[in-house]
Amino acid sequence: MKGFNTTEQNTGIIYATIAYLAWGIFPLYWKLLDDISALQILAHRIVWSFVFVLAIVFLFKKGNQLIVALKGLLTDRRTVLALIASSLLITANWFIFIWAVNSGHIIQTSLGYYINPLVSVLLGVIVLKERLLFWQVVAFVLAGIGVLVLTTQFGSFPWVSISLALSFGLYGLVKKLTKLDSLLALLLETMVITPVAFLYLSTHYINGGDAFSQASLSDQLLLMGGGVVTALPLLWFAQGAQRIPLSMMGILQYIAPTISLMIGVFLYHEEFTKVHLVTFIFIWSALVIYSASKTRVLSSIQPKLRKKKSIGA
Repeated sequence: MKGFNTTEQNTGIIYATIAYLAWGIFPLYWKLLDDISALQILAHRIVWSFVFVLAIVFLFKKGNQLIVALKGLLTDRRTVLALIASSLLITANWFIFIWAVNSGHIIQTSLGYYINPLVSVLLGVIVLKERLLFWQVVAFVLAGIGVLVLTTQFGSFPWVSISLALSFGLYGLVKKLTKLDSLLALLLETMVITPVAFLYLSTHYINGGDAFSQASLSDQLLLMGGGVVTALPLLWFAQGAQRIPLSMMGILQYIAPTISLMIGVFLYHEEFTKVHLVTFIFIWSALVIYSASKTRVLSSIQPKLRKKKSIGA
């Protein structure tokens, strides 16, 4: 492909695949800490992510870039607001994911990340006024039917799935407002929320209810390692995104929710009914159609969506 040589592209595929494999097996990591409250796990994940990413920034000799970025924030109110918003959104996303995994809802997290790409495009249409092709509209209708089937059959809205998809979709949208290096952006985002997380952990420690001091050495290492397993896949993802086309990244991203689905069904034996199967078939069909919507085959047979002209126009 134009702009991507074969060696670089192969390297990019490896980086991206490793990143998505890591995200796919994330449930296994958080399950090891299911005896600790999701809020305390989240707080440790934030604090140790900040510590680890800060170390990486200086290891990669990006200290000067960090100083420049911090100085820039003093005069760029829009970026500051974007960082605060992205920090709150990714924190919400992390909490929902950790809680869902340790509460036996891995299948719902998988559904959420299957829906996420479609939600991101929908946000682009609503906020950025991007236009959809006919087959992309068909994909959204199919995904909507899938969610509706799950809601009507079980009598409850799949809020875990939708919350994960929306929070991460909005996070991606807000990230478009900032032009920071991905590593520096993660550092600044965690820096925004770290004081709150540290205060939360300190309060628990003072009251004698913190999990860290009472945990086994293995659990302490796992809590600290939360920063490592958070940052490394993001670094690998960034390396992959620089080397391969966005369309290829779009296909590879389905590795993660597929692995999570398999883990939920076959390893933790979460309930997967015929209703779930129907829902996933609609979602998978939507993703296939959406991914192929710009190919020559579907482009040649899709009717054009035109805006209706107003009378007298």
